[in-house]
Amino acid sequence: MTPVSQSLSGKHAVVTGGTRGIGAAIVELLSSHGARVSVISRSDRAQIQADITDRDSVQRAFDTAREQSGPIEILINNAGEGKSAPFLQTSADLWRQMLAVNLDGTFYCTQAALGAMLDANWGRIVNIASTAGLTGYKYISAYCAAKHGVIGLTRALALELALKGITVNAVCPGYAETDMAREAVDNIVRKTGRTPEQARADLTSRNPQSRFVSPAEVANAVLWLCLPGSEAITGQAIAVAGGEVM
Repeated sequence: MTPVSQSLSGKHAVVTGGTRGIGAAIVELLSSHGARVSVISRSDRAQIQADITDRDSVQRAFDTAREQSGPIEILINNAGEGKSAPFLQTSADLWRQMLAVNLDGTFYCTQAALGAMLDANWGRIVNIASTAGLTGYKYISAYCAAKHGVIGLTRALALELALKGITVNAVCPGYAETDMAREAVDNIVRKTGRTPEQARADLTSRNPQSRFVSPAEVANAVLWLCLPGSEAITGQAIAVAGGEVM
């Protein structure tokens, strides 16, 4: 890819879950502005395979990323998973899975990347949370709890690093045109007998623009938080959701 700008030239970015959907859009956009991007994912399409719910796997992956492309200056914690169930049907395994993927993984990856940022007195950490981290939704209590945790972690770490040249922010998409949204549509169709069109309308009903957001729109917000000029933006949870959460 020929960069459209050199704004991030020389910066090494790690994107977790970067092989599809929002993650792939972020990888493409950061690369287009000159960043060297390492993609870490469970997928065999990733440059570096890892299970972000396992601390040792994360450490090995980040060591590999550093060996291949140098110190990590930008971290995008994008990998995540959402599953639904009524609260009383939320098993302990489902609860732990949602916390492990969405919150523990963010914790492990941030710890693995932070040392080099502190050494350089510069860094950008962007956590892909969700509007489910800003408000409640029925039938996804475990996912909501995990994403609220991500936003709490974002705010606490932003304060801890405020004098270190490192910003920490969260980007909070609403329903986006991703595999996760398609799975949610399929789940509604299967459980309620509604048509896919009716299921999509139900999911977008809280969005004042009455639509899913695109992965590119989420990636644009991430890019802005990494570009020069965003230094004063830290500890924020920015909704990309058509006005759904204000």
